[in-house]
Amino acid sequence: MRFLNTKALDQLDAQAFQHQRPYPWVNPPGVLTDEGYEALRQSLPSVDRFEASFGKKRTYGQQPHDRLSLSYTPGMELSPAWQAFMEEIKGPVYQDFIARMLGTRNYELRCHWHYAPAGCSVSPHCDALSKYGSHIFYFNTEEDWRPEWGGQTVVLDDSGRFDFRSAPAFEDFDSAIDSTAMGNYSFLFVRNGNSWHGVRAITCPPGHCRKVFIVVIRKRRSAFKRLYQGIYQWYRRTAA
Repeated sequence: MRFLNTKALDQLDAQAFQHQRPYPWVNPPGVLTDEGYEALRQSLPSVDRFEASFGKKRTYGQQPHDRLSLSYTPGMELSPAWQAFMEEIKGPVYQDFIARMLGTRNYELRCHWHYAPAGCSVSPHCDALSKYGSHIFYFNTEEDWRPEWGGQTVVLDDSGRFDFRSAPAFEDFDSAIDSTAMGNYSFLFVRNGNSWHGVRAITCPPGHCRKVFIVVIRKRRSAFKRLYQGIYQWYRRTAA
């Protein structure tokens, strides 16, 4: 089974993407094959494996980004479908797609799953300077979700008025565009000084969660920085 829909990826226009306003973003359908999407949706990691992140302070006075989170690490226990999909994410088709859309190969990928129950939200922000952007895959369908419950990534346009080191509310922006966030859709965007986006508060009933898988496209670290961070993480583990 193949998961990435190479035809759909090839049809995305990198030049049009890079000139999109208010910043580069695209919300295409079908970048996964129908069969692959369903196999991934049916075998998502169980919620008991996730770490709760609620009420954590953010910089610049922004509201917490509440969610349940699970980070991908090589060798972790996954369904056969997710294991195969992660190999495709590491492979040349997806790597070439990201390089073409962003115009650089100087990146590295980090992946994680986020589940968001009722009340969770993502306040408007521009992402960390260490990122080139992110690719969000949505995994809710009509079987488990209603559009009015929320979960859409919102593209926000400030017309250049706000410093990214600030905390505007959704209603402070000049315009807001909701992504399509149900079914086999994804959302790719580039991080820059005005790449404001967020997710309004989820209003689903108990027992439901917004479910996304996110490929974070990070600026590649230098060999020295990787070594330094490796030593620092080793020290933290041994000192604990």
